[in-house]
Amino acid sequence: MAQLVKLQDYISRYQIDLARYPTQFVRLKKSQWERVKRQWELGEDISEWQHADNDTENDSFGEKERFTLFKKIFAGRQKVEHEDVEQVEISNELVSDEDSIPEEETTLTFEPKIVYAPQSIHELKRMFIDQFFHFQMKWASSTLREKSYVDPRFIRDSLLRNLLQQLPDNYLLFYYPILQIRKAPIELDVVLMSPTECICITVLEAEKQAVYVGSSDRFWIKKVGTKDSKVLNPTINLSRMESVLTQLFKQDNIDMPIRKVVLTHSGYFDYPGSPYGIQFVDHRNYGEWMEQLKKVSSPMKHMQIRASQTILNNVQTTSFNRDIWQQSSRPTED
Repeated sequence: MAQLVKLQDYISRYQIDLARYPTQFVRLKKSQWERVKRQWELGEDISEWQHADNDTENDSFGEKERFTLFKKIFAGRQKVEHEDVEQVEISNELVSDEDSIPEEETTLTFEPKIVYAPQSIHELKRMFIDQFFHFQMKWASSTLREKSYVDPRFIRDSLLRNLLQQLPDNYLLFYYPILQIRKAPIELDVVLMSPTECICITVLEAEKQAVYVGSSDRFWIKKVGTKDSKVLNPTINLSRMESVLTQLFKQDNIDMPIRKVVLTHSGYFDYPGSPYGIQFVDHRNYGEWMEQLKKVSSPMKHMQIRASQTILNNVQTTSFNRDIWQQSSRPTED
Protein backbone atom coordinates (compact mmCIF):
# COMPACT_ATOMS: atom_id res chain seq x y z
CA MET A 1 0.00 0.00 0.00
CA ALA A 2 1.40 3.36 -1.04
CA GLN A 3 1.76 6.03 1.64
CA LEU A 4 -0.41 9.15 1.54
CA VAL A 5 2.08 11.85 2.53
CA LYS A 6 0.03 14.96 1.72
CA LEU A 7 -3.62 15.46 0.83
CA GLN A 8 -4.45 18.94 -0.48
CA ASP A 9 -3.64 21.43 2.32
CA TYR A 10 -4.48 19.09 5.22
CA ILE A 11 -2.10 18.66 8.12
CA SER A 12 -0.10 15.44 7.77
CA ARG A 13 1.84 13.28 10.21
CA TYR A 14 4.58 12.96 7.62
CA GLN A 15 5.25 16.68 7.99
CA ILE A 16 6.41 16.01 11.55
CA ASP A 17 9.10 13.47 10.76
CA LEU A 18 9.34 12.11 7.23
CA ALA A 19 12.37 10.02 8.16
CA ARG A 20 10.41 8.03 10.75
CA TYR A 21 6.81 7.71 9.65
CA PRO A 22 7.33 5.63 6.47
CA THR A 23 9.02 2.91 8.52
CA GLN A 24 6.38 3.14 11.23
CA PHE A 25 3.67 2.82 8.59
CA VAL A 26 5.13 -0.46 7.28
CA ARG A 27 5.67 -1.98 10.72
CA LEU A 28 2.20 -1.05 11.85
CA LYS A 29 0.57 -2.53 8.77
CA LYS A 30 2.60 -5.70 9.01
CA SER A 31 1.94 -6.32 12.71
CA GLN A 32 -1.80 -5.62 12.47
CA TRP A 33 -2.26 -7.80 9.40
CA GLU A 34 -0.52 -10.68 11.12
CA ARG A 35 -2.74 -10.21 14.18
CA VAL A 36 -5.98 -10.11 12.18
CA LYS A 37 -4.97 -13.11 10.08
CA ARG A 38 -4.11 -15.07 13.21
CA GLN A 39 -7.44 -14.21 14.83
CA TRP A 40 -9.29 -15.28 11.70
CA GLU A 41 -7.39 -18.58 11.50
CA LEU A 42 -8.16 -19.33 15.16
CA GLY A 43 -11.81 -18.34 14.75
CA GLU A 44 -11.78 -15.90 17.66
CA ASP A 45 -15.04 -14.07 18.44
CA ILE A 46 -14.76 -10.38 17.57
CA SER A 47 -17.87 -8.24 17.64
CA GLU A 48 -16.83 -5.31 15.51
CA TRP A 49 -14.22 -3.89 13.17
CA GLN A 50 -13.08 -0.44 14.11
CA HIS A 51 -10.19 1.88 14.84
CA ALA A 52 -8.85 2.42 18.31
CA ASP A 53 -7.15 5.79 18.59
CA ASN A 54 -4.50 6.66 21.13
CA ASP A 55 -4.92 10.37 20.63
CA THR A 56 -7.73 12.48 21.97
CA GLU A 57 -10.24 12.05 19.14
CA ASN A 58 -13.61 10.52 19.87
CA ASP A 59 -14.77 10.31 16.27
CA SER A 60 -13.29 8.85 13.13
CA PHE A 61 -13.11 11.90 10.95
CA GLY A 62 -14.19 14.83 13.09
CA GLU A 63 -17.56 16.29 13.62
CA LYS A 64 -18.44 16.71 9.96
CA GLU A 65 -18.51 13.12 8.77
CA ARG A 66 -18.81 9.61 10.16
CA PHE A 67 -18.35 6.57 8.09
CA THR A 68 -19.88 3.17 8.89
CA LEU A 69 -17.82 0.59 7.04
CA PHE A 70 -19.51 -2.62 7.99
CA LYS A 71 -22.99 -3.25 9.41
CA LYS A 72 -23.15 -7.00 9.47
CA ILE A 73 -23.02 -8.94 12.73
CA PHE A 74 -20.48 -11.66 13.31
CA ALA A 75 -22.15 -14.72 11.77
CA GLY A 76 -19.76 -17.57 12.33
CA ARG A 77 -16.24 -18.84 12.10
CA GLN A 78 -14.22 -20.14 9.23
CA LYS A 79 -11.23 -22.42 9.43
CA VAL A 80 -8.33 -21.46 7.24
CA GLU A 81 -8.39 -23.28 3.91
CA HIS A 82 -5.61 -25.62 2.86
CA GLU A 83 -4.04 -23.26 0.39
CA ASP A 84 -1.22 -20.77 0.16
CA VAL A 85 -2.14 -17.99 2.55
CA GLU A 86 -2.17 -14.61 0.84
CA GLN A 87 -0.17 -11.84 2.42
CA VAL A 88 -0.78 -8.12 2.54
CA GLU A 89 2.12 -6.72 0.54
CA ILE A 90 4.92 -5.54 2.81
CA SER A 91 8.10 -3.91 1.56
CA ASN A 92 10.40 -5.59 4.02
CA GLU A 93 13.36 -3.58 2.80
CA LEU A 94 11.95 -0.62 4.71
CA VAL A 95 12.12 -2.34 8.08
CA SER A 96 14.19 -4.84 9.98
CA ASP A 97 13.28 -7.24 12.76
CA GLU A 98 14.84 -4.86 15.24
CA ASP A 99 12.53 -2.02 14.23
CA SER A 100 9.62 -1.36 16.51
CA ILE A 101 6.65 0.95 16.40
CA PRO A 102 7.42 3.87 18.69
CA GLU A 103 5.12 3.78 21.71
CA GLU A 104 4.62 7.47 22.15
CA GLU A 105 1.76 9.87 22.42
CA THR A 106 2.07 10.94 18.78
CA THR A 107 1.37 7.43 17.52
CA LEU A 108 -2.09 6.87 16.12
CA THR A 109 -2.80 3.18 16.56
CA PHE A 110 -4.59 1.10 13.97
CA GLU A 111 -6.45 -1.85 15.48
CA PRO A 112 -8.68 -3.59 12.94
CA LYS A 113 -11.15 -6.24 14.02
CA ILE A 114 -13.36 -8.65 12.15
CA VAL A 115 -17.06 -7.86 11.96
CA TYR A 116 -18.04 -11.14 10.31
CA ALA A 117 -16.25 -14.29 9.25
CA PRO A 118 -14.71 -13.90 5.79
CA GLN A 119 -15.10 -16.90 3.53
CA SER A 120 -11.48 -16.79 2.36
CA ILE A 121 -8.16 -15.19 3.09
CA HIS A 122 -8.71 -12.98 0.02
CA GLU A 123 -11.89 -11.56 1.54
CA LEU A 124 -10.09 -10.99 4.81
CA LYS A 125 -7.36 -9.10 2.99
CA ARG A 126 -9.94 -6.89 1.26
CA MET A 127 -11.56 -6.05 4.60
CA PHE A 128 -8.18 -5.20 6.06
CA ILE A 129 -6.95 -2.90 3.31
CA ASP A 130 -10.31 -1.11 3.10
CA GLN A 131 -10.08 -0.38 6.81
CA PHE A 132 -6.45 0.66 6.47
CA PHE A 133 -7.41 3.13 3.75
CA HIS A 134 -9.49 5.07 6.29
CA PHE A 135 -6.59 4.94 8.71
CA GLN A 136 -4.30 6.42 6.05
CA MET A 137 -6.75 9.27 5.57
CA LYS A 138 -6.45 10.00 9.27
CA TRP A 139 -2.66 10.12 9.16
CA ALA A 140 -2.94 12.52 6.23
CA SER A 141 -5.30 14.88 8.06
CA SER A 142 -4.30 14.94 11.72
CA THR A 143 -1.54 15.04 14.29
CA LEU A 144 -1.72 14.91 18.05
CA ARG A 145 -2.19 18.67 18.31
CA GLU A 146 -3.81 19.57 14.99
CA LYS A 147 -6.39 18.27 12.58
CA SER A 148 -8.00 19.18 9.28
CA TYR A 149 -11.52 18.46 8.12
CA VAL A 150 -11.55 15.91 5.30
CA ASP A 151 -13.81 16.50 2.34
CA PRO A 152 -15.95 13.31 2.06
CA ARG A 153 -15.32 13.21 -1.69
CA PHE A 154 -11.80 11.93 -1.02
CA ILE A 155 -13.25 8.87 0.72
CA ARG A 156 -15.20 8.11 -2.46
CA ASP A 157 -12.28 8.91 -4.78
CA SER A 158 -11.64 5.66 -6.66
CA LEU A 159 -8.28 6.77 -8.10
CA LEU A 160 -6.94 7.74 -4.67
CA ARG A 161 -8.08 4.42 -3.24
CA ASN A 162 -6.60 2.44 -6.15
CA LEU A 163 -3.22 4.16 -5.96
CA LEU A 164 -2.97 3.64 -2.21
CA GLN A 165 -4.22 0.06 -2.16
CA GLN A 166 -2.54 -1.32 -5.26
CA LEU A 167 0.94 0.23 -5.14
CA PRO A 168 3.62 -1.03 -2.74
CA ASP A 169 4.83 0.66 0.45
CA ASN A 170 7.83 2.28 -1.22
CA TYR A 171 5.66 4.86 -3.04
CA LEU A 172 4.93 8.23 -1.45
CA LEU A 173 1.80 9.99 -2.71
CA PHE A 174 1.01 13.71 -2.80
CA TYR A 175 -2.63 14.09 -3.82
CA TYR A 176 -3.45 17.55 -5.15
CA PRO A 177 -1.05 19.26 -2.71
CA ILE A 178 -1.17 23.04 -2.37
CA LEU A 179 2.25 24.67 -2.30
CA GLN A 180 3.30 28.16 -1.23
CA ILE A 181 5.66 29.55 -3.83
CA ARG A 182 6.73 33.17 -3.27
CA LYS A 183 3.73 33.59 -0.95
CA ALA A 184 1.32 32.49 -3.68
CA PRO A 185 -0.66 29.24 -3.38
CA ILE A 186 -0.17 26.78 -6.25
CA GLU A 187 -2.23 23.61 -6.43
CA LEU A 188 -0.54 20.69 -8.12
CA ASP A 189 -2.27 17.58 -9.38
CA VAL A 190 -1.03 14.13 -8.39
CA VAL A 191 2.64 13.64 -7.50
CA LEU A 192 3.79 10.05 -7.04
CA MET A 193 7.29 9.65 -5.65
CA SER A 194 8.89 6.30 -6.39
CA PRO A 195 12.36 5.26 -5.17
CA THR A 196 13.84 6.27 -8.53
CA GLU A 197 11.64 8.99 -10.07
CA CYS A 198 9.01 11.64 -9.49
CA ILE A 199 5.84 10.97 -11.50
CA CYS A 200 3.61 13.97 -12.22
CA ILE A 201 0.07 12.94 -13.13
CA THR A 202 -2.70 15.11 -14.53
CA VAL A 203 -6.05 13.34 -14.35
CA LEU A 204 -8.96 13.65 -16.78
CA GLU A 205 -11.99 11.94 -15.29
CA ALA A 206 -15.36 12.01 -17.00
CA GLU A 207 -18.17 9.77 -18.18
CA LYS A 208 -17.27 6.24 -19.22
CA GLN A 209 -16.41 5.85 -22.88
CA ALA A 210 -15.48 9.55 -23.15
CA VAL A 211 -12.90 10.19 -25.87
CA TYR A 212 -10.40 13.05 -25.54
CA VAL A 213 -9.16 14.30 -28.90
CA GLY A 214 -5.74 15.79 -28.23
CA SER A 215 -3.83 18.50 -30.04
CA SER A 216 -1.27 21.23 -29.38
CA ASP A 217 -4.07 23.78 -29.00
CA ARG A 218 -5.09 25.29 -25.69
CA PHE A 219 -8.27 23.22 -25.62
CA TRP A 220 -9.01 19.59 -26.40
CA ILE A 221 -12.32 18.13 -27.55
CA LYS A 222 -14.13 15.69 -25.28
CA LYS A 223 -16.58 13.44 -27.11
CA VAL A 224 -19.30 11.61 -25.20
CA GLY A 225 -21.73 9.95 -27.56
CA THR A 226 -22.91 12.64 -29.93
CA LYS A 227 -21.98 15.51 -27.61
CA ASP A 228 -18.73 17.49 -27.94
CA SER A 229 -17.28 19.85 -25.35
CA LYS A 230 -13.99 21.64 -24.71
CA VAL A 231 -11.53 20.82 -21.93
CA LEU A 232 -8.30 22.59 -21.09
CA ASN A 233 -5.27 20.92 -22.61
CA PRO A 234 -3.95 18.80 -19.67
CA THR A 235 -0.35 19.08 -20.83
CA ILE A 236 -0.41 22.77 -19.82
CA ASN A 237 -0.99 21.85 -16.19
CA LEU A 238 1.52 19.03 -16.45
CA SER A 239 4.25 21.34 -17.71
CA ARG A 240 3.52 23.79 -14.91
CA MET A 241 3.88 21.00 -12.34
CA GLU A 242 7.17 19.92 -13.87
CA SER A 243 8.46 23.50 -13.84
CA VAL A 244 7.55 24.08 -10.17
CA LEU A 245 9.09 20.81 -8.97
CA THR A 246 12.19 21.24 -11.11
CA GLN A 247 12.84 24.63 -9.49
CA LEU A 248 12.32 23.26 -5.98
CA PHE A 249 14.58 20.27 -6.60
CA LYS A 250 17.27 22.50 -8.09
CA GLN A 251 17.27 24.77 -5.04
CA ASP A 252 17.91 21.81 -2.74
CA ASN A 253 20.31 19.98 -5.09
CA ILE A 254 17.85 17.12 -5.60
CA ASP A 255 18.74 14.77 -8.43
CA MET A 256 15.38 13.15 -9.21
CA PRO A 257 14.09 12.60 -12.76
CA ILE A 258 10.53 13.75 -13.44
CA ARG A 259 8.14 11.71 -15.59
CA LYS A 260 4.89 13.18 -16.91
CA VAL A 261 1.63 11.25 -17.27
CA VAL A 262 -1.83 12.24 -18.51
CA LEU A 263 -4.34 9.78 -17.08
CA THR A 264 -7.98 8.92 -17.64
CA HIS A 265 -9.13 5.74 -15.97
CA SER A 266 -12.54 5.50 -17.62
CA GLY A 267 -12.01 7.26 -20.95
CA TYR A 268 -9.81 7.10 -24.03
CA PHE A 269 -7.24 9.31 -25.76
CA ASP A 270 -7.16 10.03 -29.47
CA TYR A 271 -3.87 11.82 -30.02
CA PRO A 272 -1.82 10.30 -32.86
CA GLY A 273 0.91 12.93 -32.62
CA SER A 274 1.30 12.91 -28.84
CA PRO A 275 4.11 15.17 -27.57
CA TYR A 276 7.49 13.73 -26.65
CA GLY A 277 8.13 13.01 -22.97
CA ILE A 278 4.49 12.59 -21.94
CA GLN A 279 2.88 9.20 -21.32
CA PHE A 280 -0.84 8.84 -22.02
CA VAL A 281 -2.66 6.28 -19.87
CA ASP A 282 -6.31 5.52 -20.58
CA HIS A 283 -8.77 2.67 -20.07
CA ARG A 284 -6.91 0.50 -22.57
CA ASN A 285 -3.52 0.48 -20.85
CA TYR A 286 -4.35 1.52 -17.27
CA GLY A 287 -3.93 -2.03 -15.94
CA GLU A 288 -0.59 -2.47 -17.68
CA TRP A 289 0.61 0.90 -16.34
CA MET A 290 -0.30 -0.07 -12.78
CA GLU A 291 1.46 -3.42 -13.13
CA GLN A 292 4.64 -1.65 -14.25
CA LEU A 293 4.49 0.60 -11.18
CA LYS A 294 4.02 -2.41 -8.92
CA LYS A 295 7.18 -4.02 -10.26
CA VAL A 296 9.37 -1.32 -8.70
CA SER A 297 10.71 -3.43 -5.85
CA SER A 298 13.55 -1.15 -4.83
CA PRO A 299 13.59 -0.04 -1.19
CA MET A 300 13.02 3.61 -0.44
CA LYS A 301 15.97 5.78 -1.41
CA HIS A 302 17.61 8.69 0.36
CA MET A 303 17.03 10.96 -2.65
CA GLN A 304 13.36 9.97 -2.69
CA ILE A 305 13.00 11.09 0.94
CA ARG A 306 14.90 14.32 0.25
CA ALA A 307 12.72 15.13 -2.76
CA SER A 308 9.56 14.46 -0.75
CA GLN A 309 10.85 16.58 2.10
CA THR A 310 11.51 19.45 -0.30
CA ILE A 311 7.87 19.38 -1.37
CA LEU A 312 6.70 19.20 2.26
CA ASN A 313 8.88 22.20 3.10
CA ASN A 314 6.84 24.28 0.67
CA VAL A 315 3.28 23.07 1.29
CA GLN A 316 0.42 25.14 2.56
CA THR A 317 -1.36 23.71 5.58
CA THR A 318 -4.82 24.60 6.85
CA SER A 319 -5.71 23.09 10.21
CA PHE A 320 -6.95 23.91 13.68
CA ASN A 321 -5.65 23.13 17.13
CA ARG A 322 -7.50 20.51 19.11
CA ASP A 323 -9.58 21.72 22.02
CA ILE A 324 -7.37 19.87 24.48
CA TRP A 325 -4.53 22.21 23.55
CA GLN A 326 -6.48 25.36 22.89
CA GLN A 327 -9.94 26.13 24.22
CA SER A 328 -10.68 28.49 21.39
CA SER A 329 -10.03 26.49 18.23
CA ARG A 330 -9.71 28.85 15.30
CA PRO A 331 -8.61 27.87 11.78
CA THR A 332 -4.98 28.68 11.09
CA GLU A 333 -2.78 28.57 8.04
CA ASP A 334 0.95 28.12 7.91
